[in-house]
Amino acid sequence: MKVISQFTARPAMDGDGVNIRRVADFMNTRFDPFLMLDEIKSDDEKDFIGGFPPHPHRGIETFTYIRKGGFEHRDQLGNVKAIKAGDVQWMSTGSGVVHSEMPLADAKDGLHGFQIWLNMPAKEKMRPAIYRDSTDKPLPETRNKSGTCLRALAGSWQLSDEKPIAAPIQTLAGQGKIADLMFPPKGTAQIDLKEREFAGLYLYQGELYSQSVPDKAYQAGQYLIVDSQQLLDLAAGEQGAGALLFAGEPIREKIVHMGPFVMNSQQEIQQAIEDYQAGRFGAI
Repeated sequence: MKVISQFTARPAMDGDGVNIRRVADFMNTRFDPFLMLDEIKSDDEKDFIGGFPPHPHRGIETFTYIRKGGFEHRDQLGNVKAIKAGDVQWMSTGSGVVHSEMPLADAKDGLHGFQIWLNMPAKEKMRPAIYRDSTDKPLPETRNKSGTCLRALAGSWQLSDEKPIAAPIQTLAGQGKIADLMFPPKGTAQIDLKEREFAGLYLYQGELYSQSVPDKAYQAGQYLIVDSQQLLDLAAGEQGAGALLFAGEPIREKIVHMGPFVMNSQQEIQQAIEDYQAGRFGAI
């Protein structure tokens, strides 16, 4: 594994006082086609009970993955869904979405989840919104001989020489794909990502090493951009580890970002603000 660059998630606050850890780049688009990763992880409901009241989006895709607890999602399209542990949800917001994400009652015992933003190509930013989730059946998983489990969240994946598996959501912008890689103590994994130009890894638990550089440890909260053309060879420490994997094709378009809107010019941002204030996004 060759690490090109690494970042550390920073404490932030969003929604109605929700404490998160965030890795984002809206300036240099080093994660292209990905823009941002937010992690919510707390056993104290004060950190997340306010949730995310109704708010708009335009020009991005939001991808939510829950590992513990859950949210109730509502949007102006009429979708009302409980997104619980083991579920994912994808919204290709296009020309506009208004939605809310509020903690479920059982989230009082803790919440651990992620929201990932992807950029949309300019030609698709004003098309109608699309909503999908995985609440109907469990996400597919594969496990290697060391006990490491790969859960396919979006796109198709293959762990070592195991059979490939396909997530129910396959159409992320920039051919994006996402997986959850769960290591037992001393577990290992090898993954070939050569079919995508961008590859990244966010470590949310434990320590990870490259099998080819065993003296360098990576810690929870670190986001690594790796060389997709080199085999991803990973090994966990004594406590095991957990990491999200990302791969995709860069869109390579100039973006302008303001709050929940990501467009290609300041004029388009201003139009998004005017459209939302005029009620053209609809309401929940």
